[in-house]
Amino acid sequence: MTKPAAAQYRTTNWKDYNAALKARGSLSVWLDRDMQWHGQPTGRRGRSPTFSDAAIQFCLTIKGLFGLPLRQVIGFVQSLMHLAGLNWPVPDYSTVCRRQKTLTVNIPYRPSRGGLHLLVDSTGVKMLGEGEWKTKKHGSEYRRQWRKVHLGVDAETLEIRAIEVTDNRIGDAPMLPELLT
Repeated sequence: MTKPAAAQYRTTNWKDYNAALKARGSLSVWLDRDMQWHGQPTGRRGRSPTFSDAAIQFCLTIKGLFGLPLRQVIGFVQSLMHLAGLNWPVPDYSTVCRRQKTLTVNIPYRPSRGGLHLLVDSTGVKMLGEGEWKTKKHGSEYRRQWRKVHLGVDAETLEIRAIEVTDNRIGDAPMLPELLT
C-alpha cells in the first residue's frame, strides 16, 4: 500500500501572504493610565510598598509571556513605559522577586447568566523528578508517576471555574462534589 501524496499549496497572492507573515510578529500592549501603579498604605507598621500588586503582577506577566529573566523583564517594562509615554517608575528585579512570593492574584471571572452548566473532564500529567533523570542517566527501570488534573469548565463562557489535582487512581465521578464547591 502506498502513502498518498501530500497536498501542495501554492501561494497566489504574495502581497497578502507577506503581510500575513509580518503581522505574526506584531505586538500591541495597552496600559491603562488610571491603573494603580504606586503602592497604598497598608495600615501596618513599617514603610508602605512603593509599587502596587498590579505593578508587580504586570512585570510577572511579561516574564511569563516572553520567558525572560527578571533583569530583562525590568528593561522590557521600562521600554514599554517609555513607548507609552508614562513617567512611572519600574520596580527593580529584587523587589519583583521578593514580592512574587506573597503576591495575591485576583483573577476576575464573569458569572454565568442563570444556571451554571459545568463541563467536567480530566487529563493526565506526567510528573518529572529525580527518577526521570536517573532513568536517562543509568537506564534503570522505574514506574512513572502521573497526576490527574480535573477541570470544571463553564459551558457558556469556556472559563475554567474549578480545578483539582489528584493521583492517577481517582476518576471524574468522585471529584465532582469537590469541583462543585
